[in-house]
Amino acid sequence: MKFCVLGSGSKGNATYLESGETRILIDAGMSGIELQRRLATIGVELFEIDAILVTHEHNDHVHGVGVLSRRAKIPVYANPATFSAASRTVGKLSSSNEFETGASFQIRNLEIHPFSISHDAQDPVGFRISDGRVSFGYCTDTGKVSQLIRHRLASCKGLVLESNHDIEMLQNGTYPPYLKQRIRSSQGHLDNEEASLFLKELLHEKLEHVVLAHLSEENNDPEIAYHAAMAALGNNPDCKEMDLRISVADQKSVGELICLSKI
Repeated sequence: MKFCVLGSGSKGNATYLESGETRILIDAGMSGIELQRRLATIGVELFEIDAILVTHEHNDHVHGVGVLSRRAKIPVYANPATFSAASRTVGKLSSSNEFETGASFQIRNLEIHPFSISHDAQDPVGFRISDGRVSFGYCTDTGKVSQLIRHRLASCKGLVLESNHDIEMLQNGTYPPYLKQRIRSSQGHLDNEEASLFLKELLHEKLEHVVLAHLSEENNDPEIAYHAAMAALGNNPDCKEMDLRISVADQKSVGELICLSKI
């Protein structure tokens, strides 16, 4: 299994994942042209994409969904509430496929399990994706970490996790009070410390790569987010025995194409 964060932040989110002959996108929050260009940088053609999974209806996650679906006849998967809320943005789709939050479904050789997260959207979800040998977890845009989220992301070999803001940068920044309150709420976003503690809980010997995602351009810094995660993990003696890599997703550039081992 391979995955790549094509871009992540308040201006657009999209992640590519492949296993065997199956290729999917999780969200498509940038323009169709930009997403096609970013896929090309990792050697993937738009017409090779088998499906687009949608986490929720906010524009930075669905902006390019409609045009990609129509252009390359890509099926789109979302729950009913998300389809309804996103309908004006995405327009007509080549194929609309509803899933039930909490119920697994198949896309070719992949088992997809959507689970509830806490965000100010109609029915936002994260995903656990498995090809029978390797599991991958995706969870951004959540204001709190529930027991359900912990359970679904346990034992994944690869993770994309939100590390949205630094508390001091947010408090001292230029955002108006109502927006700061929204970000810090239980339906907002995780800060670096919350994300780091969550990652520490998820640590296990077969975890290979974690990408910290959805960083705020104004209220965070990649080095701060990275060092917060490393500091949290550094207190765990098991980390010294593990071959765990942590990287930070960028809004403006394509991340590494990460390969997860089968063992």
